[in-house]
Amino acid sequence: MNLILLHDADFISAERVVLRDRRREHIRAVHRAEVGDQLRVGRLNGLCGNGTILRSSGDELELEVRLDTPPPAPLPLTLLLALPRPKMLKRILQTVSALGVKDIYLINSYRVDKSYWSSPLLQPEQFNEQLILGLEQARDTQLPRVELRPRFKPFVEDETPELIRGTTAYVAHPGVDRACPSGTQGATTLAIGPEGGFIPYEVELLQNNGFLPVSLGERILRVETAVPVLLTRLAPVLDQ
Repeated sequence: MNLILLHDADFISAERVVLRDRRREHIRAVHRAEVGDQLRVGRLNGLCGNGTILRSSGDELELEVRLDTPPPAPLPLTLLLALPRPKMLKRILQTVSALGVKDIYLINSYRVDKSYWSSPLLQPEQFNEQLILGLEQARDTQLPRVELRPRFKPFVEDETPELIRGTTAYVAHPGVDRACPSGTQGATTLAIGPEGGFIPYEVELLQNNGFLPVSLGERILRVETAVPVLLTRLAPVLDQ
């Protein structure tokens, strides 16, 4: 935990917070911080700064906070991700949150197991927990937005034309000749399929609605590996 992320409910005054959950235990057990020590803190969807421990007793830890620094700039990238299996989704959500993606669409695909859509992880309180872990890792405060789209064709035909407007849209797909660029300028929309990739019909539908197929070469990667590779390949250009 590289940032102690504060929630509105933690504040007992404008500059005082009281922690009573895992963050308190982390500060005591991992940081081994004591009264008077300073920690990096940030308010969820707000500013970053420092917190000074005023009191550490029983089940409570009280800090005085000073928030005066904006969080890192987000990536101007919208991610359309075919819903992976729940265990993999946890890791991916943490990763994309840490890398600065703020708009995530979990979409359906022919190769997505129908049972994945009934996973408890798709409840907002569940996936937000994973996103927050990513924010803490990256010292960020801006919570990503997650949208669920369980119907592939209506989403691609009815929503993506407007969604990709003003962006460069790519669909990552193994086997195509065009390599994923590292020189794209401006905002980007990136669609990533499930294990095994999108089926040809899905790739064609995305192409017909403005997406350019690209690949990472001959190697076939797991989705949880492909996601950060693709994002970091685009990120240096997008982040300039």
